[in-house]
Amino acid sequence: MSDAEIDRFLGEHETGVLSLARAEEPYAIPISYGYDDENRQFYLRLVSQPDSKKRTFLGSSPNAHLVVYDEADGGETYWSVVASGTLHDIAPDELSVDQIKQYGNARRPLFEIWGAEKDDLDIQLYEFVPNELSGRRTDVERE
Repeated sequence: MSDAEIDRFLGEHETGVLSLARAEEPYAIPISYGYDDENRQFYLRLVSQPDSKKRTFLGSSPNAHLVVYDEADGGETYWSVVASGTLHDIAPDELSVDQIKQYGNARRPLFEIWGAEKDDLDIQLYEFVPNELSGRRTDVERE
């Protein structure tokens, strides 16, 4: 996929799978995101419980990969985009007006899926500026 096709695809979607790694241990979670196609970066609002595995991984400044994918035409066409880089947490008091707009584009996590009260959840904002961004379209000819 060209850069323009990748940007259009990421702008049309809002969910993917974020994979984190530290040492030799991987961890993957479904997430929602906002995408800034001008700067080619992602904005994530991640929710966790303070003692969760997710929070442990996020606290270690892990290497990250974000995979966004889709299919169409009854499984005849597949698209996938992989972004690789490092997550950077952003303190709410350090947000710029442009960042606030981008976080507004990120789908909010559904608190109903958590087994804890909203007050017990840790909500953190992240910026993900990939150092590598690639995409692929595959057309399958079935017999």
